[in-house]
Amino acid sequence: MTKMKIVKTLFLKAPPEHVWKFLTEADQLALWFMRGREDLAEGGDYVLETNSYGKEGEKVCWGQVLEMKKPERLVHTFAHDAFKGVDSTCTWTLEAVKGGTVLTLVHEGWERVGDDAFTLAAEHDKGWDEFLGRLRRVAN
Repeated sequence: MTKMKIVKTLFLKAPPEHVWKFLTEADQLALWFMRGREDLAEGGDYVLETNSYGKEGEKVCWGQVLEMKKPERLVHTFAHDAFKGVDSTCTWTLEAVKGGTVLTLVHEGWERVGDDAFTLAAEHDKGWDEFLGRLRRVAN
């Protein structure tokens, strides 16, 4: 299977230190993605919970933080029920530029999720567009 990856880039009018909080702090994650049970910590596990009415607090996705280089780089595994016990990997890179931050997400490892890899990658590609649009609104 071809190695697939999702790559998204945002140009945010805020410094990396500000954007970093939205990737790592539980209450800030909730503003654009899902609430974390706790802030992300290097080497630690994380769980994100739904904000959906009637389902508040239900575990949606989870993983382990592999690398945190504040405020430049965050790497974590990413899984949920559709992955059937397999992890993918998300790498966030924050580059300080004059006027703000260039934020890049690379989500890869789709070949590990099996026969539905293309369908799952396509769904996540669309989902990241929606969530990153929210991040743009709250982090700018």
